[in-house]
Amino acid sequence: MKSQFKEKKFDECVRLDLNNPVFQRQLFVLQKSEQLSVLNTLRKISGMTWQQIYQDSGLKWEAIISRKGPHNERLYSLRIAKGFRSVAFRENSWLRILSLHPDHDSAYL
Repeated sequence: MKSQFKEKKFDECVRLDLNNPVFQRQLFVLQKSEQLSVLNTLRKISGMTWQQIYQDSGLKWEAIISRKGPHNERLYSLRIAKGFRSVAFRENSWLRILSLHPDHDSAYL
């Protein structure tokens, strides 16, 4: 009998979920140059595999131990633009972006 949950694969392409209303509100209030920087990083991520994301020194993928996601998932912080971090979680092939943070520390609170 096959498991109902898909195994996490490291060589599959990342799929982005940008539909979180908190993330969208935060993105829409950024300056145009900041928005472009965030969108350029998201474009980069959309062409990457999970293994590449984990190894990319520019994204600085880090587990957030002090918080859990909406359904008790492990949360992660990644550098989404100069001066900005994003909080997200992985659900199978999806990277679900939850929020943007203008300073490193607020992503962990």
